[in-house]
Amino acid sequence: MTGPVFDAAFRDQLDCLLAWRRDVRHFQTRNLPDGLLDTLLEAACHGPSVGNAQPWRFVRIRSPERRAALIAEVDAQKRAAGEAYSGDRKALYETLKLHGLREAPEIVAVFCDEQSEAGHGLGRATMPETLCWSVVTAVQTLWLSARAHGIGMGWVSIINPAGMNAMLDVPAHWRFIALLCLGYPERETDTPELVRHGWQDRLPPTTTRLER
Repeated sequence: MTGPVFDAAFRDQLDCLLAWRRDVRHFQTRNLPDGLLDTLLEAACHGPSVGNAQPWRFVRIRSPERRAALIAEVDAQKRAAGEAYSGDRKALYETLKLHGLREAPEIVAVFCDEQSEAGHGLGRATMPETLCWSVVTAVQTLWLSARAHGIGMGWVSIINPAGMNAMLDVPAHWRFIALLCLGYPERETDTPELVRHGWQDRLPPTTTRLER
């Protein structure tokens, strides 16, 4: 079998996709086309996983009651987290929109099945956390696929993971990894929202590299 050839034009497009992947907070309320979410979740399953365990589990939130409970939980956690700041930083924090749970047409919770028999334990005996890291690769793959389809995605992290299994009625051995909002973004930009709002600039790439 001969593999595909990714030419310079494709690589340029890939660089563009990476640059324009944003953590979206502001969504339009219009629905995604029928079947698109399934297409995106199938793409997410192309992410690499330790031992080919494929431990990702996706839960689509359809219930208005569960959406409301998630909104209440995240709003409460945002208020609590704000107590860690003071002065100008606290004032700026209060202006930030940290989730799109009210507007986004799709909400997906992502879990790691820590008792999955797939993979037969290969590769994780000394680093069991690689099972959860594998799920994160699926989230990133989903993010890029969504952006390629013109869909924005936001990862909601201000949430207490301890109550997610009961709230969403999933098995206790599934570990909560991510709460994702998906939908058409209100605006397109290649600048991270936290940069635009003055919260945190991009770090120079040289600060992230070492040689030994």
